[in-house]
Amino acid sequence: MIENEVLKAIHNRRSTRKFTDQQISCEQLDVLLNAAIWAPSGGNNQSWLFTAIQNQSVLNRLNEVVRKAFETYVPDDDYPGKHNAKVSSQKDDYCFYMNAPTLIIASNVPNYENAMADCSLALQNIFLAAYSMGLGSCYVNQLHWLRDSLSVREYLFTLGIPMEHTICSSAAIGYIDIPSVAPKRKESTINIIS
Repeated sequence: MIENEVLKAIHNRRSTRKFTDQQISCEQLDVLLNAAIWAPSGGNNQSWLFTAIQNQSVLNRLNEVVRKAFETYVPDDDYPGKHNAKVSSQKDDYCFYMNAPTLIIASNVPNYENAMADCSLALQNIFLAAYSMGLGSCYVNQLHWLRDSLSVREYLFTLGIPMEHTICSSAAIGYIDIPSVAPKRKESTINIIS
């Protein structure tokens, strides 16, 4: 099998759900954000916005806003993660970004069909770059699920995220406290027509 540094990163990167308190460096954050903006985007629009939060009091406040928003949140489908997040959000120790010291929020312009795809590609770049620097990362959906919550949107607006932007997803970033194990790959997920 062909193996190189990129493929090693793809195969070995894991979603981290337990981070240390140590903050990443300014240089590391710059590398991650630079990796994001080099992702492909539909029509080369590059219409995304990446908002990095490293201020603990801001992260704590955002977590409280999210917890409160989940009280009235009604999941719009049967995805178990949404239902589990609503239940978990009522626990005293709930933290939607898993207490990572850095949270990067990806948002995009309204009425743009490729908004989620573009931001997801950029977040994948962030995750692979984080792995290459020995950092942990995790894709976080909660802000996307709560993107229509007025209280969430108002608080994000105070952080510089335009009210009209769609909130695509987020990346929790930090040093790994407890490594995650690799889940087994499902079978029958590849179809080759030759």
